[in-house]
Amino acid sequence: MRPGRGLRIAGLTLAPLGVLLIAAGFLLRVAYPGHTVQGTSMEPAYGPGDTLLAERVEPSELRRGDVVLVTAPEWGVSRDLLVRRVIGVGGDRVRSDGGRLYVNGRPLAEPYVAGTGGGPLGAEPDVEVTVPEGRLFLLGDNRANSNDARNHRDDPHQGTLPVTAARERVASGPLGAVGAGAGVFGGAVVLLTGLGLGLGGLLAGRAGRRAGPAWQVP
Repeated sequence: MRPGRGLRIAGLTLAPLGVLLIAAGFLLRVAYPGHTVQGTSMEPAYGPGDTLLAERVEPSELRRGDVVLVTAPEWGVSRDLLVRRVIGVGGDRVRSDGGRLYVNGRPLAEPYVAGTGGGPLGAEPDVEVTVPEGRLFLLGDNRANSNDARNHRDDPHQGTLPVTAARERVASGPLGAVGAGAGVFGGAVVLLTGLGLGLGGLLAGRAGRRAGPAWQVP
C-alpha cells in the first residue's frame, strides 16, 4: 500500500460524514426554532433556561395534551410567548372536582403535573367550562404558579384563547435541543478529524515519493 493511502481513505470517509452531521444539526434548528423557557409555570417538564424545539402548527392539528407557545393579550400578556398545555379544544367540557380535572366526563390523567402524580388544581376554586368552538382551554403544568385559563374564568370566553393564539407546538424538549447542538458539534469534530487525516495521508504520500523506492543490497 502506498504511504498515507489509509489515512487519505479515512479522511475522505469522515469529512463528508462531518458535513452531513453539521447540515442535519442546522436544518433541525431551522425547521424547529428554539425557544428558551423563562418561568416556572411548566415545571417539572420544562424549567427556566431549558431550550424547546418548536414547529409551526395549523389550528386543526392541535390536540389535547399538546404543549404550545401562545400569545395571550386576553390574559394581559402583550408581548411574550407563553408555554402552556392544551387541556380542552372546541366543544370539550372541562371541569374539576376536588382539584382533579375531568374532560367530557372522564378523569384526566396528568402525570406531568408538578408534584401531584395526577393533577390537583391546588387551592383554586373548581372549574367548569364548555370550550367554545375555535378556542383552547390551556393550563400550566405547575398549577401552583401559572397564569392560565383558571385565572381568567370571568372573561367573556371563560379564560379560553383562540386557536390562532397557538403560534407553535413544542416538538422536542431540552434533550432534543441538546441533540441538535450535539449534531453540529459532533459534525465539526468529525469533519476536522477527517481533514486532519486526509492532510496527514497527503503529506505521508509526498514524503514517501521523495524518499524513492527502497533497494535491497545483497
